[in-house]
Amino acid sequence: MHPRTPRWDHVGLNVADLEKMTAWYVEAFGYRVQLQFDLTGIDLRIVMLVDDTGRRFELLQRGEGRPGLRADSPVEAAATWGLGHVCFEVDDLDAGFLRLLDMGAAEVMAPAPAPQEGWRMAWVQDPESNLVELISGPAAARPTP
Repeated sequence: MHPRTPRWDHVGLNVADLEKMTAWYVEAFGYRVQLQFDLTGIDLRIVMLVDDTGRRFELLQRGEGRPGLRADSPVEAAATWGLGHVCFEVDDLDAGFLRLLDMGAAEVMAPAPAPQEGWRMAWVQDPESNLVELISGPAAARPTP
């Protein structure tokens, strides 16, 4: 008997301003706050976000934090070991990209064809300069949650 294949549970993003970034990701991607707590002994605050399909995105803030990788482009991020970006699939890439810019994201790469045929991508930096990729592809190619 084979063990159950592990499934992705969440990704964690360390942020400087937990309230601001929670509000931004909730508005930008339709998350809601699932859980929030403080680990006061180590000065760590955590907010777990979840979407309607159960996909989770964790934001963490520690008072003694310091800036880490803040790549200006996907190419620069790929040249540094560690987490380089987060990616969200959107139904309307152009509208989603413009919406994030209106919400304070910085443009990195305007919507363009992606390497995978039939798909498109765009890149922004969130308000704390973390790289965020948006992708959109044929509806038939999207996995069902």
